[in-house]
Amino acid sequence: MMSDRIFAGVWLLLCLGGLLVAWQLHSEYSYEPVGPRPFPLGIISLMVFCSVALLLRRPDAVEWPHHKVLQRLVVMVIVLLMYAWGFEWLGFPLATAILTAIVGMLFGATLPAAGMSGAVLGLLLWYAFDRLLDVTLPLGAWFN
Repeated sequence: MMSDRIFAGVWLLLCLGGLLVAWQLHSEYSYEPVGPRPFPLGIISLMVFCSVALLLRRPDAVEWPHHKVLQRLVVMVIVLLMYAWGFEWLGFPLATAILTAIVGMLFGATLPAAGMSGAVLGLLLWYAFDRLLDVTLPLGAWFN
């Protein structure tokens, strides 16, 4: 289908721009033997390979999703934007709990199950990152 090729072409251009940006990454001090450049270059190179493969493959017939699926996708994008917007002042545990609960309900979970899994996941992920991995995550304005 033509939409696959358009997507692959746009993605290829974005990846080429990303490669240019990643090539210019430098660090003022050496904290790794290879520096900060290889990881982004590797990931973006894989994306370039995938976009070229998508451009060259034989297109499949595409059937666009039903209205309800598109509605869920729009809700998901809005929730992810709200998560990014409220991450610092809500804090990681609460923002992640709300995100997880809403995503759970989008996939058919009941409100009690989604709320419980959101609360548990928000707290466990915060504990794992903040306490075990020493990645400082915000607790939000509620706890400051």
